[in-house]
Amino acid sequence: MSKFWSPIVSRLTPYTPGEQPKISNLIKLNTNENPYGPSPRAIAAMAQEVGDNLRLYPNPDAEPLKAAIAKRHGLTAAQVFVGNGSDEVLAHAFQALLKHDAPILFPDITYSFYPTYASLYEVTYRAVPLADDFSINVDHYLGHGTDIGGIIFPNPNAPTGCLMTLVEVERLLAGNPDRVVIVDEAYIDFGGVSAIDLVAKYTNLLVVQTLSKSRSLAGLRVGFAVGHVDLINALERVKNSFNSYPLDRIAIAGATAAMEDDGYFEQTCNAVIASRATLVSDLTGLGFEVLPSAANFVFARHPQHDAADLAAALRGDGIIVRHFTSARINQFLRITVGTDAACASLIDALRRRLK
Repeated sequence: MSKFWSPIVSRLTPYTPGEQPKISNLIKLNTNENPYGPSPRAIAAMAQEVGDNLRLYPNPDAEPLKAAIAKRHGLTAAQVFVGNGSDEVLAHAFQALLKHDAPILFPDITYSFYPTYASLYEVTYRAVPLADDFSINVDHYLGHGTDIGGIIFPNPNAPTGCLMTLVEVERLLAGNPDRVVIVDEAYIDFGGVSAIDLVAKYTNLLVVQTLSKSRSLAGLRVGFAVGHVDLINALERVKNSFNSYPLDRIAIAGATAAMEDDGYFEQTCNAVIASRATLVSDLTGLGFEVLPSAANFVFARHPQHDAADLAAALRGDGIIVRHFTSARINQFLRITVGTDAACASLIDALRRRLK
């Protein structure tokens, strides 16, 4: 510990992102990146933006992007917030909407940035255990009244991939009218129905999404939130007290074009969904238990083989998957849905290892 650190620094447990290996020729199935490139329209828009205008600051409100998001979802631009990846959007939400005198609730097995943000912003929390089948039990989030400071959860959940139906999401919202409910929908486009449809009905709902997954723009770092204007205004106040220009000119241009290219978006999402079905079938055929996934990854364990050993063996074969060491999930592998060729290589490697 450095003597120059602020006191909070020594209390932090930073988030650990998935490995970005520097080894070439690896099949990378560990960080849930889309196996297909960005929309050609997005690439063209970004290329066009590279020029003398980069000497100028970008639009601080990213107005073209907000307008594109609002148009796609039948909202007004005032109901949209954008940031440098959904992680930044979530960070602002922790500060702006979840820092109260009562603890917030989120699942015990979930996106591991939540406890990191809670620690950074000194937000108390209670981790609510998932059910035995790894689903989120809505009943556990009801009946707390003002004894909680808010609720946040991913849907589909990460790293499990399990989906909460929109009916259950609405039941959770209706049961917590006096607290903010944040639905983190990084993977919703791969098999679920977005809670954005409920924004007009529930003023306590904030929905967060990213362009990193279904829009193939993980390298661009663009995320957004939609909700009632009061919630959005809170996020804007925090953002403009932190960084007035979170998105650069290239990001705004590329993200706007990607949001407007519905045809390419649907094509690539459908390709991932089809590959996921094949991958689940092949893993099941090898004896794996695979949790039901609505994401661009699957969460699987083999009853007769240690997950850490399998992950190490696959790495030796040039294939990287994600292994978590937390209790209850330390025998699972999280496997990104890659191209059909990448998934076939994974299955071939597993078939050799499981003999």
